[in-house]
Amino acid sequence: MATESIKQDMIRLCHSALDSRSLRVELLKRLQTVIAFDYVYFSTTDPATQLMTSSIMPETPPSWLMPVFLENEFLQEDYNKFSDMLRTHQVVGILSQATDYEPFRSQRYRDMLMPMAIEDELRAIFVTEGACWGTLCLHRERSKVRYTPAEADFMTQLAPHIADGLRKALLLDSLPQGNPPDGPGVLILADDLSVVAMTAAAEYWLTELAETQNSARYDLPITVRSVVAGLKAIESGMATSATPKIRLHTRSGHWLMLCASRLTTAESQAQITVIFEVAQPTELAPLMMQAYLLTKREGEIIQCVLRGWSTNEIATRLHISANTVQDHLKAIFEKVDVRSRGELAARIFTQQYQR
Repeated sequence: MATESIKQDMIRLCHSALDSRSLRVELLKRLQTVIAFDYVYFSTTDPATQLMTSSIMPETPPSWLMPVFLENEFLQEDYNKFSDMLRTHQVVGILSQATDYEPFRSQRYRDMLMPMAIEDELRAIFVTEGACWGTLCLHRERSKVRYTPAEADFMTQLAPHIADGLRKALLLDSLPQGNPPDGPGVLILADDLSVVAMTAAAEYWLTELAETQNSARYDLPITVRSVVAGLKAIESGMATSATPKIRLHTRSGHWLMLCASRLTTAESQAQITVIFEVAQPTELAPLMMQAYLLTKREGEIIQCVLRGWSTNEIATRLHISANTVQDHLKAIFEKVDVRSRGELAARIFTQQYQR
């Protein structure tokens, strides 16, 4: 009965309009009473690329941990990788079970978990309509029992609610504070991620990201490391995305986009360029459409609305009737909680820029 009560309390939290960080902090407080863990990593992700946009790690991990974690996740074959879990619709995975209780078969166990005296790992992904909004790792030390099917089942029941909470948190209004730099910031890294050079704008955004993600103890925020890992995954053939990029909401309320690319110098030194820039409405519109759970057809109609087309023009362009267009618009207005096309355009396209 106590477990069921905690689960219902956690479900209530997921639908209580908390911001992403507050939601995750409160969920972990309650989860700890049902599923014990010694270390935890709770991230949000950009659903378009699955790259990590923020993380919560209440315990202070060793400095070597994050590079090893990202290399394993993006550049190595292993058990229960988040990308594989999403592809196979596996909501929860336990490492001991996946390895048939032979954890040394996992490179993540050998390189990361064993040096930290961790015996087992439970992972979860938080997905709605095929879009992943966050991921979770729970770790137990060797002195503890392994994770159980009952604990995995508890997490599986919670997962869709947590996904909804993370998705809705993205839609919370926040008033941008301060004046971001004009123009993009440029950060140049060596292949080992040591900093070669940066512009003043890049330094501004690095400071902003460190504050947003509570990651000042690292030389590079997790978001930067994640987008670079995405680039290396593409180069190695482990991923097929066109361009590694991340869209995220910063602590000061600005929408930021990061992109990583390879730079070859005159001396043929392979370096990495990370570009920081305020995300444009055209980049945010697809994210907002996913966050509002709009269908592909509804997204097409919204794009037409944003171009200022009439109902008849939309019907002609999409080869559907005017009545069908109106039906779609009615459904869209309900999902986005607006009453007119003008409000819809403001909510989807320009909401974060007209404060």
